[in-house]
Amino acid sequence: MNIEVKNIEQTLAFARQVGSRLGGGEVFELVGDVGAGKTTFAKGLGNGLEITDDVQSPSFTLSRVYDARDGLKLHHYDFYRLGDAGILAYELAESVSDYHVITVVEWAATVADVLPLNTCVLTFSADASSENKRIIVIDNPNKAIEEAYAVWSKNR
Repeated sequence: MNIEVKNIEQTLAFARQVGSRLGGGEVFELVGDVGAGKTTFAKGLGNGLEITDDVQSPSFTLSRVYDARDGLKLHHYDFYRLGDAGILAYELAESVSDYHVITVVEWAATVADVLPLNTCVLTFSADASSENKRIIVIDNPNKAIEEAYAVWSKNR
């Protein structure tokens, strides 16, 4: 499944649609270069999950936890700076097995063996025709992605 977004607002809007459909237990791996739109997507998920805090990149803190609607939580990890996840791999393993948590992982190479087989992988890449245009390739889409994509396809 491929999605073309023309700007940051469209990335946020699509992710918000996905977030509004999440029920817990979903795992997302976000792949792409620095500045490709991974954290923007996470912010949109947060909007759809009715998170009131500002969803920020956990690049320096490695992880952030947010309270969401209906007793759910969003766990956002960024392993960019880690050569070895160490104890954070155990924390991630707990996160991905908790059905009250939506888990988002950036730069997951060091923890790939911890991610479940049903992880939805979104790969973000820039489009040379526009500074803000992105192509999002989605592998192993979950139900929330499929439903949001159906709405997205009709309304854009």
